Amino acid sequence: MKKKILVTGGAGFIGSHLCERLASDENYEVYSLDNYFTGSKSNHVENVTYIEGFTVDIENLIDFTPHTIYHLGEYSRVEQSFDDIEKVWKFNKDGIFAVLEFVRKVGAKIVYAGSSTKFGDGGLGRSASPYAWTKASNTELVKNYGTWFNIPYAITYFYNVYGPREIQTGKYATLIALFKEKMKNGEPLTIVSPGTQKRNFTHVEDIINGLVLVGEEGLGDEFGIGSAEAYSIKEIAEMFGGEVDMLPRRAGNRMSADVVTSKTESLGWKPIQKIREYIQEQRKNSWK
Repeated sequence: MKKKILVTGGAGFIGSHLCERLASDENYEVYSLDNYFTGSKSNHVENVTYIEGFTVDIENLIDFTPHTIYHLGEYSRVEQSFDDIEKVWKFNKDGIFAVLEFVRKVGAKIVYAGSSTKFGDGGLGRSASPYAWTKASNTELVKNYGTWFNIPYAITYFYNVYGPREIQTGKYATLIALFKEKMKNGEPLTIVSPGTQKRNFTHVEDIINGLVLVGEEGLGDEFGIGSAEAYSIKEIAEMFGGEVDMLPRRAGNRMSADVVTSKTESLGWKPIQKIREYIQEQRKNSWK
């Protein structure tokens, strides 16, 4: 009998890749719940049942019992979260409570996508923005539900994910995709000062490899999924080779974050893709 898997945020950048991977396994029956805030119907993949709605309404929208819920469907931008705090609260705080209550009632395992901002700047990053705080405090609530109600859970942490289906334009564009778009259009690469802030850019395929492993075998906290290679934003711009336009400092912009991957590596995971090679390949393809 196939295991029913629910992916919240399944039409988003990372969620769509996870749905695609899970749907390729004949042992899984895959469902997506997405509000399409940053997700897109253009990210839909074959053999997935798509349900449109908010995670706060999960109990009314999901009429089956999932074996596992991958909870990726939360607000996921740092600097923008100051202006979007009402959305951050609804998607992240109200959402996690509804999802955990649903998990408690149906007996599913939850795989929660935490945020590596929790480890930023020696731990100070957890409260540096509305986004970071909600994600860090949500990991505590997931752990507490596990203790209070004997819920099986695993908490993962992503590090600066890049690859196909990134958002390339607008307020919610991510760095690598934004730089690609600017190179394609002959525009300067915009860098938030000071530019020496370091990030562990991790290809989405490596993220999905880790997520599926943790979903199948992982229990507990601190399943980091990130490349050990760290580069400053200035170094990334140099790899692209474009003109640089420095922007003023912004609140919530951490300088670094510890990479916590030992528990994921113990399951047999390791990153394969390299950001430098990816940028070189994009250049060959004229940034398309």
